[in-house]
Amino acid sequence: QVELHESGGGLVAAGGSLRLSCAASGRTPSRAAMGWFRQAPGKEREFVAVISWNGRDNDYAESVWGRFTISRDNAQTVTLQMNNLKPEDTAVYYCAAGIAYWRGRFSSHMVNSAEWGQGTRVTVSS
Repeated sequence: QVELHESGGGLVAAGGSLRLSCAASGRTPSRAAMGWFRQAPGKEREFVAVISWNGRDNDYAESVWGRFTISRDNAQTVTLQMNNLKPEDTAVYYCAAGIAYWRGRFSSHMVNSAEWGQGTRVTVSS
């Protein structure tokens, strides 16, 4: 059982930046990737970024490539630095732990056994 708590969301103008943080507690797998996903109004949850257990490999959605950076200090902490935000980035952002990602490209089956936080809302004004 893992508890995840996201923070850092808010309202920003287009072109601005935010940094999201996720803190995990409980029985966090020692060798498991963590990542960020988002769900915009009226849309399905989508992949944003993932980082491997040791922080040495990652993958990003094409829509955020070059603007967002995922990082982690240890097995319990992951951050998402979001730069040059666009209105289409508006969504609730969710942290996930226990992702079966090791390297290369992320695929959706890797979160079949993941744990999820309750989300933090990001709104980007035009």
